[in-house]
Amino acid sequence: MNEQNIVISCNNLEEKYRFNKVAKQASGAVLYSCGDAVLLAAIAIAPTPVDEDFLPLTVQYIEKSYAAAKIPGGFVKRETKPGDFETLTSRIVDRSLRPLFPKGFHYPVVVTITVMSADAEVDMQVAAMHAASAALYTSDIPINQAVAAVRLGKIDDEVLINPTLIEQEESTLDLLVVGSGSDILMIEMCVHASEKEHIQQTNELEEDELLEIIDIAQTAIEQATIEYESGFKIAKKEEIEVELSEDREDAELYEFIKNNYADAVSKAVQSMAKSERSQELKRVCQSIIDELEKEGEEVDKELVSKMLEIYKKSVVRSLILDKSIRADGRALNEVRPIDIETNILPSVHGSCLFTRGQTQALVTATLGDIKSAQSYDLIGSKTVKYETFMVHYNFPSFSVGEAKPARAPGRRELGHGNLGKRGLEPTLDLKRDGTVRLVSEILESNGSSSMATVCGGSLALKAAEVETSKLVAGIAMGLVTDGTKYCVLSDIMGLEDHDGDMDFKITGTQDGITAMQMDIKLGGIEADVLRDALYQAKEGRLHILAIMEKALKEITPSSALPSSIEFSIDSSHIPAIIGKGGGTIREIIERYSVSIDIDRDTNRVKITGASKESVEDAKAFIDNITSAPIKRQMVYEINKQYSGKIKKIVEFGMFVEMPDGFDALLHISKVAKERVNNLEERYNVGDTIDIIVLEQKGKKVELCTPAYIF
Repeated sequence: MNEQNIVISCNNLEEKYRFNKVAKQASGAVLYSCGDAVLLAAIAIAPTPVDEDFLPLTVQYIEKSYAAAKIPGGFVKRETKPGDFETLTSRIVDRSLRPLFPKGFHYPVVVTITVMSADAEVDMQVAAMHAASAALYTSDIPINQAVAAVRLGKIDDEVLINPTLIEQEESTLDLLVVGSGSDILMIEMCVHASEKEHIQQTNELEEDELLEIIDIAQTAIEQATIEYESGFKIAKKEEIEVELSEDREDAELYEFIKNNYADAVSKAVQSMAKSERSQELKRVCQSIIDELEKEGEEVDKELVSKMLEIYKKSVVRSLILDKSIRADGRALNEVRPIDIETNILPSVHGSCLFTRGQTQALVTATLGDIKSAQSYDLIGSKTVKYETFMVHYNFPSFSVGEAKPARAPGRRELGHGNLGKRGLEPTLDLKRDGTVRLVSEILESNGSSSMATVCGGSLALKAAEVETSKLVAGIAMGLVTDGTKYCVLSDIMGLEDHDGDMDFKITGTQDGITAMQMDIKLGGIEADVLRDALYQAKEGRLHILAIMEKALKEITPSSALPSSIEFSIDSSHIPAIIGKGGGTIREIIERYSVSIDIDRDTNRVKITGASKESVEDAKAFIDNITSAPIKRQMVYEINKQYSGKIKKIVEFGMFVEMPDGFDALLHISKVAKERVNNLEERYNVGDTIDIIVLEQKGKKVELCTPAYIF
C-alpha cells in the first residue's frame, strides 16, 4: 500500500497523519505531526488470546530526550524508567481506547507512542491520544471507531477549546474530554486557584456549569470524529479474524447455575463483608463442581468459575435495577459509615485515619522548606520545574488480603495520587512558602480508596496547620444500566465497580467541584445520566463534608509540628548574617538545627526548626548581629592624614583598620621612601599608625605613611 498523507484541521488544531511510511510490520502505525511535534504511534497484537477474562491492553507513551535536542542527565546517558507525565499520559490513552474493543476481545495488544520531536506549544496528551487512535483505527484490528480528545480551558469566564500551553497557564479550568461520535468515554478535570484584586479564589465549578462545558466538548468531539473516520478510511487495513470469548461460553452450564444455585449466589452477593462474600462464592463454586462430578460429568473448573462469575454479575445488576438493593444493603444514594481520627501519629507533622466502610486510608502530611520540592523536566520546557505540593498514594497488598511482596508504585498508584493532588491543590495558599508532602497508606480497600485519600488528605493538611481555604471531600460514583433504565450508585464498593458500567470519581468543597475523573465501560453516557450522577455525588459530598467539619473541630495540634518565625531586617545586615563564604549562616543552622531562608527582594528572613525554643534562639543570634551598628564606609579626603590601627602584618604590607572600621591595605612599597624589607621589625599588630589617603575607588583605599611623602 502506498504512503498516504492526510491533513485534518479541527478544534483549533492542524494535524498531519502519515500512514504506510514507517513501522510497516506493525498491525497499524502512523507518523503524527502537529506544529513541530512528531509522534510515532504503533500497534501490535498477539496471535492468540489469553485465557483470562480481561483485555490485556498495554499503552506506553515514551518521550525521547533527543526530541527536545537534549542528552539525558545523570550517569546513564539513555532514557530509563518513564516519568510521571509519561505514565499519566499512558493511563489517559489506555482508559480512552479500552471501551472501543468488543466484549470478549482477549488478545494482548500493545500501543506504543514515541515522541520523536517536541514542540513547547503542543498539548502532548491530546497529540498522543489522536496518534494512538489513528494507528488503532487504521490497523488490522477490528476497531471501527476513532476517538477525539478535546481540552477546554476558561479565562475570564470565556471557555476555550484546545487552548495553547500559555493559555493553559492562565486558565482556571483544565478539562480533558475524550469521546467517539456523541459518546463520552473519559473525562479528567481539575480547577486552578487564582487571585483577583488580592483575593484568592478556589474557582470550583457548579454542576450545571460543568455540564454546559462538557456539552461544548461533546459537540467538538462529534465533529472531530466524523472528520477522522472520513479521512482515515483510505488508510484502513483489511481486518484480521479474531475469536471473542463469548463464543466459548457454556449456555447450558449458565442455566444449570441459574436454576439450581440462584438463592446461594444471591445470599453470597449480599454478604456484608468483602471477605465473607469471596469465601461464600468459593463455596458455591465448589458445590457446583462437586454436584457435576457426582453426576459423572467431566468438569472444567475454570469454565465453572467463569460462568458463576457471569451469573453473579447478572444477580448484582438485577438486584440494583429491579429491586434497588445493593450487595451491602445500602440505599442507592447512601454513603457507608465514616470514622475519622486525626494526629494519631505522635512524631508526624499531621495525620488522619479516614475509614469509610471497608476502605481505610492513613494520610500523613510532612512540611519542608522550598529545597525539599520535587524537581522535574517537561520535554517542551527549557527550564527545570519544581513541585511544592506532592500527594503519594501507596496500595500494599495486605489492604485486600493478598500475600504479595512490596513493589515500586505502579500506574494505578501514580494515577490515584495525581487525582488526589488535583482535588486538593486549589484550596492551598498560592503564596505559600515551603513544600508539603501528603502520603496516603491504604490499609484496607473495598472501593473508593482514592477518594478516602482526598478526605484524609484534606484533614491531614489541617492537622499539620497548613493554610487551606476549605475542606475537600471525594466520592466515587457508579452506574448500572440495561439500556432502558439505569441506577446511579453513591460511594461504590469494589463489587459495584467491577460489575458496574461506570467509575466516576469527584472531589469538591461546599461550593463546587475541584476535580473529576470518569471512565465509561459502556462506550458512552447520556447527558441526563451524567446530570443525575453529578447531583447525587453533590449530595454525598456534602454529607461527607459535614462529618469532616466535626472532625476538624476536634483536631489537637501535633507536638512534632515545626516552629517557624518570619521577620524583616535591614538589607545592609544580610551580608553579616550570611558571613564570609556563608560561614555565619551555616553556624546558626548547625548550632540550632534550623533552616533559614532569606528573601533579598523583600528583606524577609524565615527561620524554621523542630522546636519553638531552637527557632527563638536562632532569631536571638540574628538579632544580635543586626543590633550592631551598621558600618558605612567613609568618603576620605585625598592627601589628608588619618589615624588607623594595624590589624595584620603580611609579607607585602599591612592591613590597617580605618576610623570607620573598614580595613585598607598599606602596601610595603608605600611605608617609606627607601625600601623596607621587614615590617615586623618596625611595627606590631595593634599599634596606632598615621596614614595618608592617596586614592579611593569605592571600597578600595590606597594608603601611604607620612614618611613616604615627606
